This record gives sequence, C-alpha cells and structure tokens, in this order.
Amino acid sequence: MDSLPDAIVQYILSHFNNARDVAVCNCVSKRWKESLPYLKSLYFPRNSFDGYSGDDNPDVVVWKMLSTIARLEELVVYSPFTSSGLASWLSLVHSSLKYLELRMDNITDYQACVDSPSKLDCISAAKNLESLKLWGVLMANPPKWDVFKNLENLEIVGARLEVPALSAALKACPNLTNLVLLGCEGVRSFSVELPYLEQCKLDFYGLGNCSLSLNCPKIELLEVQGCSWIRVRETTCLRKLSIANNAGRVYMVDFGKLSALESLSMRGVQWCWDAISKMLEWSSEVKHLYMKVEFTGDLESLLPFPEVDFVEFFNSHPKLQKFDIHGAMFAALCQKNSLKNIEQSFVIPCLEEVVVQVRSPLNAEQKMSTLESLLKYGKNLKTMVIRILQMKSNHSSSDDFFDEICRLRFMNRKIVRIE
Repeated sequence: MDSLPDAIVQYILSHFNNARDVAVCNCVSKRWKESLPYLKSLYFPRNSFDGYSGDDNPDVVVWKMLSTIARLEELVVYSPFTSSGLASWLSLVHSSLKYLELRMDNITDYQACVDSPSKLDCISAAKNLESLKLWGVLMANPPKWDVFKNLENLEIVGARLEVPALSAALKACPNLTNLVLLGCEGVRSFSVELPYLEQCKLDFYGLGNCSLSLNCPKIELLEVQGCSWIRVRETTCLRKLSIANNAGRVYMVDFGKLSALESLSMRGVQWCWDAISKMLEWSSEVKHLYMKVEFTGDLESLLPFPEVDFVEFFNSHPKLQKFDIHGAMFAALCQKNSLKNIEQSFVIPCLEEVVVQVRSPLNAEQKMSTLESLLKYGKNLKTMVIRILQMKSNHSSSDDFFDEICRLRFMNRKIVRIE
C-alpha cells in the first residue's frame, strides 16, 4: 500500500463502509486517516458500540466520524440513537446524502413519537434523499416533512401506523417509483395515489380485513397481503400481481382488464368465488399463474370450489406457460364433467411447466384423468411436478392412488417428477 499513489489508496479505502473497519483504518497511519473524507457510504451495525467505554456517547462518536467526511451519499444506522443525535448527523450530511436507512426502535415508544422533534421529523433535513428505509417505526402523528422531490424509494418494515400519518408521509413523497410497507399494523382503509409509482409491496398485519384503493397509472408490480377489498383503477401497465390473505377473506377485487399482466398469484385460506372468477377472467393474457386458495364461500361458510371446465379454462388462458395449482383449484378441474368437452383439435399451446399439489386420494380417477390430459394436450410441456403433501395413508385408496402417480411418472419419466 505504501507504494501506491494517494488517489489509488483513497479509492480503495473509500469502499470501506462498516464503521468499525473505518475506525480501525483511521488508526493505521496518517495517510489512511487522510483518506477518510473520501468515503461515500457508512454503516453502523447493531453491535457497533458493544463494549464501548469511551467518554463520548454513541451519538457524538457518529457525529465526529461524519464530520470528517466530505460528501457522504449513504448512511445506514442499526445501532441505537436519539432524535437529537440524528438531527446533528443530518445537519452535517444533508446536502449530499442520497440513501438513508435507520433502525428506529420506537414501535412501542409512544412518548418518543410525540416528542418534538421526533426521529421522523428530523429526517426532513435530508431534502435530497433518493431512498429511505425505516425499521421498527411508530407513526402515530403525521411527520413534519417538506416535499422530498428526489425520493424514489420508500421502505417501511415493521411499523405501527395511523392512516392519516401514513397518508401525510406519502404526500410528502410525490415522485415515488417504489413503495414497500411490510409487517405494518393499524391500517384498516388505505388509499394510494402516486402518479409515478411502478412497484408496490404492501403487507398489512392483523385480521386481514383491510381495504385498499390504488390509483397509480404506471404501476407494474403489485403485491398485497392482508386486504379483503382491493380496487386498482389503472392497470394498463401492471405486469406482475400477487394477492394473499392468510388471516382473513378476500371479498372483493376490482381491477378491470389486465391486458399487460404476465404473472398472477392468488393465495389465502378463503376467497369469495366471485373474486376468483373475476381475477381469472381479467387475467386472460397471463403467462404464470399461481393458485393456492383452500376454500371459497361467503362469510363464515367454507365451501369447495365449483366445477371448472378444463377446456374452457385453458382456452381462456392461451398464453399460460407455467401453472402452479394447489388444493381446491386442482380439485375443481378434476370434477367428473370438466373433461367432457375435449375435442380432438384441442391443445394447450404454450404450457411448459405444471406444478400440482395433491393432498387427498378422493376422486383419484378424475385426478389421474386431469394429469393425463395435461400431458396429452400440453404439446410443449417440459416439466410436471407432482407434490404429495400430508396425504393420509390409513386407507388402501391412498396406496392405489400413489401407485397410479408412480405409473404416470414411469410412463413419462422425462417430464414428470414426484416430490
């Protein structure tokens, strides 16, 4: 290192970002210490101050380190800090800072939320942010933010939110292209109107009875967990859609024609059949379909899926390439009359991969007929995975059914795989 030009040393050391590593480098030599101002990124792990016995408190230590850096672009702090400490840091680096990630640790501390200025309020100093990620947030009151004109990415993971506070925060970020809210509780009814939003992932924790309205004309990817009522007004650009509700029921969906949709995932314990049938109707251009819904029915009644005509289903989804089918939907395609309308000219033109989950030997003959039909009419089928999951084996029918599946695999060993 001694023989290298200063510019090369500065370039190498500028790629160090762990605060402990930076502190060690600072003690090696005067030359290395003089390279510290060229750092672009600084990361303080959770254990940054474990065993620390210095005179300065951690907030001051961070401040001193930041004060030596000329143009810091990325700051990640997982170690504990105070609102006054955060305010002092951002007063130093606010003009150059583009990426900020903070572990807030105030999800249960209501007093820290109402203190002025709060940690959330302090973030407003970093007006040039392009990306903001927060962990463990209590957002009971609207944060005192001006408009973040450059902010394109906002991620909040593990949060207690009041809808007015969340709405105010989003209003201060009008140019978002990526929004992630994961493990958030306290939301019952939520509306998003962001003209430039392209990717959105929402995971609401609780009873699964949230309602969501989305008005984002450029949305391309949408993942929603925990909502019973979903309305998305602009869908012309939507290419990937995932809807799940593991705690409640999906009652209503309103998307309109999903002409650009390539991937659709529907998961949950119970969906109203009207919601399922509408999603299947709107997604006629889909290429990858994943279905893992156990029951249909309204309110408290858990009902099996009604019969789904095999030919009509695949004719309605001519571009389908990959089909992950679990539980009730597979049973619906395996009803006695679902294969009666097959003609000699019928083909499944684009299907290349099928993943089927089998849990019961009931209607074994119809299920085998459906699997055989997929192999027969899927002219481009390359892979069929049959997953045997928790099948009760206390009856001879289970053994017979498994023997039939093994026979099917033996006859189509290049395509069929059993897991």
